[in-house]
Amino acid sequence: MKYSDVAYEEMLEWLFTRFPSYQRVGDRAFKPGIDTMRKYISRLEYPHLQYKAIHIAGTNGKGSVSHMTASALACCGVKVGLYTSPHLTDFRERMKIISQGDAGCTYEMILKEEVFAFMERCREFLDNYNPSFFEITTAMALDWFRSRDIDVAVIECGLGGRLDSTNIVTPILSVITNIGLEHCEYLGHTIEEIAREKAGIIKAGVPALVGESTPETRVVFEQVAAEVGASELFFAEELPPFFTLSLDEIDLKGDCQQRNLRTVSAILSLMSTKGLLNTKCDINELSNGVSNAAAFTGLRGRWERLREPANNGGIQGKAPIICDTAHNAHAMRWVREQIDKISCEYENIFLILGVVADKDLDSIASYLPRDVHFILTNSTGERALPAVKLANCLSDHGINGHITASVKEALEKADSLAGEEDLIFICGSNFVVAEVLEIVSSV
Repeated sequence: MKYSDVAYEEMLEWLFTRFPSYQRVGDRAFKPGIDTMRKYISRLEYPHLQYKAIHIAGTNGKGSVSHMTASALACCGVKVGLYTSPHLTDFRERMKIISQGDAGCTYEMILKEEVFAFMERCREFLDNYNPSFFEITTAMALDWFRSRDIDVAVIECGLGGRLDSTNIVTPILSVITNIGLEHCEYLGHTIEEIAREKAGIIKAGVPALVGESTPETRVVFEQVAAEVGASELFFAEELPPFFTLSLDEIDLKGDCQQRNLRTVSAILSLMSTKGLLNTKCDINELSNGVSNAAAFTGLRGRWERLREPANNGGIQGKAPIICDTAHNAHAMRWVREQIDKISCEYENIFLILGVVADKDLDSIASYLPRDVHFILTNSTGERALPAVKLANCLSDHGINGHITASVKEALEKADSLAGEEDLIFICGSNFVVAEVLEIVSSV
C-alpha cells in the first residue's frame, strides 16, 4: 500500500483496533512474557545490538527520569533515542530522537511515513504471531533507532519489568526509580513482590541503580542483583550529588521532581565515573539538558501550567490551570503534599478528577486532598470509570463533588466557578490530561 496521510490514519486506526493497547482496554491487551518479542526482534535482525541502552523501570517518575536523562546526554553531543509510553495526544510521542543542533538540543518524533513503512514491512509477522500493541511499538522504536544511527537509547519500561517487552535489551545501566503498589493483579500484592518484578530488568554483568528504596525493597534489590550477577548495585541516596539543581531551575515542575533529580544525578554520575559512555560530558552541558528537559524533549503533563491568571494562556477563563498525569496512590501522595503546600496562595482550588476503572480507588482516595472543590469526570474510552461511579466510590471516603459527563464539561464547570484568585488542577488519568491538552491545542 502506498503512503498518504489518509492511509496513515487508516493504518493507525487498524493498529489500535486490531492490537489494542493496555492503556485503552486494560486486561485483554496484557500479554506477559517476551517470547514473541524475541521472535519479533530476530525477524528485524536484532536492531538493539547496534547501540547502547539505558533501561529505566519503576512505579513513578520513570518517564520524567527518562526524559531528563535523554536531554542531558543530548546536550553533550550524544544522539539519543528515547522510547516512552503511553502517548498523550500523538502516537509518535512514544519514540523520539534528541540531538544537538546549531540552535541547541531539539527533538524529533518518528515520521508518519516511517511508522507506515514499518507496519507494512511487518504485516506478515503481525498476522502470524499476533504480538501485543506494546510489543509492536517497542520493536518499531528499536528498529527506528538503528535506522537513525543513534548512540544511546533511553528506554522506559512498560508494565513491570521482568516480563516487559523492553526487557529484550541488555543495557549499560539498569535503573529502578521507586516502588509503589500498582497493577497488583499482574505484579503482586505486596511491595516486595512488585519490587522483585521491577528488579527483573537487572542483568548479569550490568550495573544497576535504585533511585528510591525502603528497607523492604532494598533487601529485594540486593537479592536479585546477587542472584543474576549484576556487576554493581548502587542506591542514589548513597551517591554524592553530581550536580546541584533546584526545582526553580528546571522546567519540569512538581515537588516529586526533587526525587527524580537525585536519580538523574546518580545516572549521570555513573555514566561519567564508570566510563559507560565514550563521550566526555561537561557538567554545565548536562545541567542545561536537565534544566530544559521538557523543552528539549517535548514532555507534557508533568505539573504543567496550561493557563496563567487573567486569560494569558489561550484557554478562555480566569483561573490558572495546572495538569498532572498522577494516576496512582503513590503519585497522588506527592500531589496532595504539594497542593497542601500551595493552597495558601489561592482562595479556592477546584480539582478535576477522572480515573480508569481498574485503579485501586480506595488507596487513591486516601491520598486525595481534602480542602478542595472536586469536579468529577470521565474521559472517553472503555477503561474510563464513569463519573457517577467515581462519585459513589469517593462518597464512602467523605468526598463529594460536581459530576460532569465529559472532560470538556468539567473544564467549563470549573471555569464557571473559579475566579482569578483560584486554581484549577487536573489529574487522575493520562486520558483526562490528554483530552485537556487536546482542548488547549484546539483553542
